[in-house]
Amino acid sequence: MYGAPPAALEEQMNARRTPKKLPTVVVALLISAVIAVIIVIAAVVYVKTSAPDEVAPDRGELPITRSDSHVLDYVGPDAPTLVEFLDFECEVCGAFAPYVEEIRQQYDGDINYVVRYFPIPGHFNSMNAAVAVEAAAQQGSFEEMHDLMFETQAEWGEGQTSEAARFRSYAEELGLDMAAYDAAVADPGTQARVEEDFSEGRALGVGGTPTFFLDGEQLELTQLSDLTDAIDRALAD
Repeated sequence: MYGAPPAALEEQMNARRTPKKLPTVVVALLISAVIAVIIVIAAVVYVKTSAPDEVAPDRGELPITRSDSHVLDYVGPDAPTLVEFLDFECEVCGAFAPYVEEIRQQYDGDINYVVRYFPIPGHFNSMNAAVAVEAAAQQGSFEEMHDLMFETQAEWGEGQTSEAARFRSYAEELGLDMAAYDAAVADPGTQARVEEDFSEGRALGVGGTPTFFLDGEQLELTQLSDLTDAIDRALAD
């Protein structure tokens, strides 16, 4: 099924039986070209590995983040960094959302705050919601869509039918370019971006939501004050 047609195959076999010898000049030119390519590659590798690191720390260098992570509050690389893995359909995440907002206001100017996706497979619309938020993020409206998801969670959470149309109406409400939004939702790369966060979360030991990391260390929370206590300790260090 995947082989060459009989005529082409016969021609290939005949060519193998009677190989033609390349002229010496051609061989020399080919060897020279290969050597030149090797030299160029070696030079590029040398430049990349030996160049001094003069780039200032950026958001991609914060603990437990990616260069494209959604940084809602940024103070600087030396400030404590709080990373939350969340699921927009998770009721506990929804309950935590107002409290997290209070923390952001309380520690405004003191900490970095980063949000990462962790759509739990058992939640029917978790991925749809995350894709909608990521599509909005591509137009600079991550936080606005993030907030809408939690504000309206009681209206769509735990449903067993797609809420993609509802989420699209949120994009319209935010005044987004709907052609661009629709294209982003349809683009497999948008869901892949969400799945990358999920996979990295699993690798970091995230098993449920919300899960918080502070300066790269996963927090074990038994009560709400555990979160502020951890931040206070980080600021005191």
